[in-house]
Amino acid sequence: MAHTTLAAPGVTTTRLPLLDVLRGAAILGTLMTNVWIFASPGSEWGVLDGGLHAPDPLADPSAATIAESVFRFLADGKFLSLLTILFGVGLAIQYDSAARRGERWPGRYPRRAAFLFLEGTVHFVLVFAWDVLMGYAVTALLVARLLSRSEKVRRAAMWTAAGLHLALIGLVTLGDLTTADPGPRAPDPAAVELYARGGYLDQISFRLDHALALRVEPVFSFGLLVFLFLLGVRLHRAGAFGASPHGRRIRVRMAGWGLGLGLPLGAAAALGGPDLFVLGRYGIAPLIAVGYIGLIGCALDRFRVPGAGALGSVGRTALSCYVGQNLLCMLLCYGIGLGLADRLAGSGPWWVMGLWAGVSLVLVAASRLWLRRFDRGPLEAVQHRALSSRPSPAPRP
Repeated sequence: MAHTTLAAPGVTTTRLPLLDVLRGAAILGTLMTNVWIFASPGSEWGVLDGGLHAPDPLADPSAATIAESVFRFLADGKFLSLLTILFGVGLAIQYDSAARRGERWPGRYPRRAAFLFLEGTVHFVLVFAWDVLMGYAVTALLVARLLSRSEKVRRAAMWTAAGLHLALIGLVTLGDLTTADPGPRAPDPAAVELYARGGYLDQISFRLDHALALRVEPVFSFGLLVFLFLLGVRLHRAGAFGASPHGRRIRVRMAGWGLGLGLPLGAAAALGGPDLFVLGRYGIAPLIAVGYIGLIGCALDRFRVPGAGALGSVGRTALSCYVGQNLLCMLLCYGIGLGLADRLAGSGPWWVMGLWAGVSLVLVAASRLWLRRFDRGPLEAVQHRALSSRPSPAPRP
């Protein structure tokens, strides 16, 4: 069965089951991080304005603090890196499909990337300021050009991007360590009021007024995005997602190195306090993401994993679920909807983790029901219709 991938608007290809499960895990995993943004005072602006205070389990070893710390640690930066790697895999699949058809590359791909950038812009303006699609679209344009170059050129670009990124986060971390800690900052009262009781048009205007600041992450992490895209290409061409014995051996090594090295380093950075936040999220998290790929792959290789089919459904409708989860959280947490962030402020972390679980269950149920009748998710179908001259798939009888 052929479907449109998150990274492949308008292009159909045979899906690898493992990729669907990994993509579903990445979508729900990014929500594990984003849900704290929606639930925090000042919401989107609070990320930059000091509103997201990570708990300290060493100072407060209560059950709530430990649960929140573990929840955040398992997710922060890891699933975003996983999603980025998978985007590179999708780009490699598109390139292979074009090569089999004898088409020139990148061909019409810049048009697809432009459409993805447009989708990300609409998502940024109307739903969520920390959108990833815009950054992915720009990165994909560069990496698409590299796919038609030699392996030597791609390898040089991959490790150059990694080196520049590590140098940048090293400088930022060194600056944080050598600068006196000013203490926790309170979120901007105006931003808190805006998301708690402001109107929807006011929130849109706020995003537009602060667009440069709210778009800083993809600029800061551009080197990492290029590296992870190319890493996804390399893993795909090495057979890391296939069902062959060779692919299984690669997944075992990924799990061993990624988790064996990444988890201790990540835990040390997390316990080291806010000065090591950048190092943990943008330096160590990608290593753990590689371990996640290996771990999930090994589990599916050896066991019948409960919930794998549910994750696969989310993965097959990844773009729709990504936008849908942010839309649901916006309506549940902001004052334009139920206003849970303001109503439950100061009540502890349990409701936030419960919110993640509830939204995840809605996405799983909705994606499974949708795929019983349609071959693509709703936004995936829009992509296909806009970028393909072929007719969209008819509903299943």
